[in-house]
Amino acid sequence: MNIFLTRKIPQAGLQLLEQSGHTITIWEEKRDLLPSELIDFCLKNDALLSAGPSKIDAAFLEACKHLKVIALHSVGFDQVDIAAATALRIPIGNTPGVLSDATADTAFLLMLATSRKAFSEHKRILEGNWGFFEPTAGLGIEIKGKTLGVFGLGSIGFEMARKCVGAYGMKVIYHNRGNNLKAEQELGAVKVSFDELLAQSDILTVHTALTPETKGLFDIGVFKKMKPGSIFINTARGAIHNEADLIQALEQKLIWGAGLDVTNPEPMDPSNVLLSMPNVAVLPHIGSATVETRNAMSVIAARNILAGLAGERLPFVVNEEIYANLKLEVKN
Repeated sequence: MNIFLTRKIPQAGLQLLEQSGHTITIWEEKRDLLPSELIDFCLKNDALLSAGPSKIDAAFLEACKHLKVIALHSVGFDQVDIAAATALRIPIGNTPGVLSDATADTAFLLMLATSRKAFSEHKRILEGNWGFFEPTAGLGIEIKGKTLGVFGLGSIGFEMARKCVGAYGMKVIYHNRGNNLKAEQELGAVKVSFDELLAQSDILTVHTALTPETKGLFDIGVFKKMKPGSIFINTARGAIHNEADLIQALEQKLIWGAGLDVTNPEPMDPSNVLLSMPNVAVLPHIGSATVETRNAMSVIAARNILAGLAGERLPFVVNEEIYANLKLEVKN
């Protein structure tokens, strides 16, 4: 059978696909596929492994309803119309679990970099401004013993909280739809309302999925409810915060700083004012960018592809409901 990859993936997963005997086609150009190009390629293939921002919407799925499986090289699946895929009985696979540590490390890095204005202080060296010492210049804030607020305390949020408790003895509060008993028992985390999370957090870190409910949630009204000395961290999805409102909140000192691994849009315009703010740290969506994590993600994506082509249940499937009758109808 034929498999189309929108990016070259790490060798660990690519090798699994190559050894399977299936024919592999990889998009090699350093640009994103146009929607029409993605359809054209997939019409000639039986499976799609999507890495990157390609939209897998209802129009694409209807045009390519012959696909036996679509595997994402990510844990997030907001770029996929899951309802349309389910209606067409196309299993969608993702890569959960394996990137929790790496993404939590990135959130922790952003917290430290923001609190000490590390990015802007590094720029001072490059600009030749490391000169006269001023005791009151470039001051950051300490985070030891502060309150960490976690919006979306799943596996990534748990790892971030664990690091903060272990390193800095931070108090953990969180806001979830349900209780995270493991975090409560092991980290002393306390579940609070959304408004309490905003009012009490010194560091507010976002680890939730992008949904209609969370899209644009962190707007000027929300930032006004946060502590003036607080730091906002987002390593989830850029669309969860309103970027214009975030800039306004920082300019008006409604919050102290921000650390972002995700922006809206991506890539960020290099003239964006956030990049020149001393109390802001921005990274280019590198949350899972370690050798170990990307290799693990590639293996899971490959396993999802191979299971789908064999008519088997995907090891990591998003739309579980297609297996509700416990028997997958294999596409001929």
